[in-house]
Amino acid sequence: MLIKILYIVLAYLCGSIPFAYIIAKAVGRVDIRAVGSGNCGSANVFRSVGKRAGIATFIADTLKGFIPVYFAIFIDNTFFYFVAVAAAAITGHMFTIFLKFKGGKGVATGLGVFLALMPLPALIAFAVFGLVFVFSGYVSLGSICAVICLPLASYFSGYSIATVAFAFAAAVFIVYKHKANIKRLMEGSERRSKIFKKK
Repeated sequence: MLIKILYIVLAYLCGSIPFAYIIAKAVGRVDIRAVGSGNCGSANVFRSVGKRAGIATFIADTLKGFIPVYFAIFIDNTFFYFVAVAAAAITGHMFTIFLKFKGGKGVATGLGVFLALMPLPALIAFAVFGLVFVFSGYVSLGSICAVICLPLASYFSGYSIATVAFAFAAAVFIVYKHKANIKRLMEGSERRSKIFKKK
């Protein structure tokens, strides 16, 4: 039991690693919390520091969600333990202990978690993100559509009700973290990605 609890704590700490803050400091010499949207996530790094830094942050944030869940099977291979580890990793990203419990919105880390937990629905959700992003230019809108799609994709892929319920709960929480973005989208003041701006 102690090992199981320690692994969940480790999953939280892994999720808490603020790669957006670290990479922005190392590459752009800026505090990512003080530029752009102020969000400690890959999208803000992409806009405020640069494309390569943003992509590196996205990959790192995805891996810190994927790795703890993927290797949880060596501790306990029950579904509910996977959920506990997954929730710890996502919570760590959103409320990192290293930045006074203020983190990102959980999209990339959530992708990593669900790639380990339910690969096909996660890939479908990621494809939805890509399509919405390409056609709209809004990272936030793509993220919101992707997480809304996730529980639907898991349901139609034949996953259990418990798994679908967890995907739904995670989606609700991530959408809630985007409440400021939703407001700006409705007002027409949300920032589009630089690659979609006219020269």
